[in-house]
Amino acid sequence: MKLSTLFTFNAIVSLLFGLTFILVPETAMSFYGATLSPGEVLIARLFGGTLLGISVLTWSARNAGDSDARKAIILSRFVCETLGFIAALIGQLAGAVNALGWSTVAIYFVFALAFGYFQFMKPSTS
Repeated sequence: MKLSTLFTFNAIVSLLFGLTFILVPETAMSFYGATLSPGEVLIARLFGGTLLGISVLTWSARNAGDSDARKAIILSRFVCETLGFIAALIGQLAGAVNALGWSTVAIYFVFALAFGYFQFMKPSTS
C-alpha cells in the first residue's frame, strides 16, 4: 500500500465517523448499545470535531512529498491510532459497548499497524 492511499482511507473513515459524531451522536452510540447523557453528547461532538480535523489533515497530506512535516504526521497518526486501539480494546473487554465495538477495535488496530509500518518499517516513502 502506498502512503497516499493510507492517508486517503484515513481521511474518508475519519470524515464519516466525524460527521456522524457531530450530527447524530446519540444514534451513532445506540448502535453500540450505549446511551448518552447531555455531557456525553458534548464529548462525542468534540470527538467528532477532532476526527474531522484528522480528515482534513490526512486528506491534505495525501500527496505531500517526503518532508519533516509528513514524517510528523505519520508519527502522530501512529500514536493516535495505537492509543485509540488500546482504549477501544480496554472498553470492549470491560463491556462498555456491545459486540459492534470490536469493529472499532479492528479499525484502530489496522490503522495503527499501517501507520506503524510507514513510521518504522518504511520510513522514507514517496
